[in-house]
Amino acid sequence: MDILDYVKHHFNESVQVKSQLMEQLPLSVANAGSLIAQSLLSGQKLLSCGNGGSGALAQYFVANMLNHFEVERPSLPAFALTADAVSITSIASDYSFLDVFSKQLRALGAQGDVLLAISTHGNDLNVLRAIEAAHDRHMSVIALTGYEGGDIASSLHPDDIELRAPSYAIARIRETHLLLLHCLCGLVDQQLFPGHEGE
Repeated sequence: MDILDYVKHHFNESVQVKSQLMEQLPLSVANAGSLIAQSLLSGQKLLSCGNGGSGALAQYFVANMLNHFEVERPSLPAFALTADAVSITSIASDYSFLDVFSKQLRALGAQGDVLLAISTHGNDLNVLRAIEAAHDRHMSVIALTGYEGGDIASSLHPDDIELRAPSYAIARIRETHLLLLHCLCGLVDQQLFPGHEGE
């Protein structure tokens, strides 16, 4: 495969995954956007977590909540549990890396809040512990996964929402998760600030 074919191969794979996504997940995405919007309308907040690239996406989503996405509107209460290096390394050093999200969540999370948990394969143990802590706090969970959903899929409660990328390729899953996050950002803006115009 020459380099041009290699590039086209990536484009085609990405298009195919997104076509599957359009067939399988629109209702779940809409429900997830409404869940976040209703939580924020009730005076609650959103917390997010993930490892590596998923952690970067978790922070990116929070940045769009705290700043803005495509319309000018007030900042929204959201926290990335991945962002505080001092807290993360302190917890990992004194306890365990498996506790870096759950320990923060038990301090910051409250009933009615939403946890956005991102994991490409669905088996990150520290994310699983965060979901457990969220359930203990009577929070809702929106999980972005890939592969077969992993242990995260089976840990979710009936009222939680899983948005699973229909792929086994990390790059395709991450691209899909980014698209899903953009959809969620837009849905939140549409429901909370319907009169605001785009830039």
